[in-house]
Amino acid sequence: RRGAGGAAMEPERECRVLSIQSHVVRGYVGNKAATFPLQVLGFEVDTVNSVQFSNHTGYAHWKGQVLNSDELHELYEGLKLNKVNQYDYVLTGYTRDTSFLGMVVDIVQELKQQNSNLVYVCDPVMGDKWNGEGSMYVPKDLLPVYRDKVVPVADIITPNQFEAELLTGRKIHTEKEALEVMDMLHAMGPETVVITSSDLQAPLGNDYLIALGSHRKTKADGTKMTQRIRLESPKVDAVFVGTGDLFAAMLLAWTHKHPNNLKVACEKTVSAMQHVLQRTIKSAKAQAGEGNKPNSAQLELRMVQSKKDIENPEIIVKATVL
Repeated sequence: RRGAGGAAMEPERECRVLSIQSHVVRGYVGNKAATFPLQVLGFEVDTVNSVQFSNHTGYAHWKGQVLNSDELHELYEGLKLNKVNQYDYVLTGYTRDTSFLGMVVDIVQELKQQNSNLVYVCDPVMGDKWNGEGSMYVPKDLLPVYRDKVVPVADIITPNQFEAELLTGRKIHTEKEALEVMDMLHAMGPETVVITSSDLQAPLGNDYLIALGSHRKTKADGTKMTQRIRLESPKVDAVFVGTGDLFAAMLLAWTHKHPNNLKVACEKTVSAMQHVLQRTIKSAKAQAGEGNKPNSAQLELRMVQSKKDIENPEIIVKATVL
């Protein structure tokens, strides 16, 4: 490849991601939401499917199989025997089982021993808020595993506000409290914390959703430097599934491409999300017909149709540096 001025550029080193997430035959959640954007952005993706379902569980019916921790271990052993268990990133999302999550931690720790630069991106999926009330949609015994075992080995975490509150045991009512909670999360291990959504009042008004990011790095002389940002994205009036998985995957990609600039990485991630969601809602409404509410199948993310936006997002959401 030639760079500006025609000088030959170094080819980008192959970058490999181990993604341990759910798989659906139809639609886009888990690995189906993460693999395509990562591949489009130039990453090799090795997927372990923690479940294999016909579709996501927001539909009226679903069928399928669940991978247990022994089966996860067996797959990993196969990679290890062939000496192909070399990774730059590990990405995980929704998990329902504590022993499975424990096995993920063991694998991450082993991979980090092999490669001290490995980055573990974890979306600690546990629950969310509806009409101001938070509730968990995974078994409650996952919380201590996330808090005490997973978050300490993670480098980048993407909780929503409710999950950030669960992990720290602190409620968030103001932006100041949110920043304090992110500091507590940094202290638990991760260098980068992005609260992907919150019910905080957006300066731009009620039609906007606030996300907050914080990146803390230790400089060569031992001093710590923290960059914090706020993003306000237009709310889209529909319930989408797989958005968190897409967000975490794109954040992995853009923080890799902009390692010391959380602002740009988040702007590209959130802008691409907006492009995907706007295209999805437009298409869903057209399919549902005038005055009808789109169903789960119609609201599946328009991923393939958004390839160009994922590859090279036009920045439509700007971050404010705090």
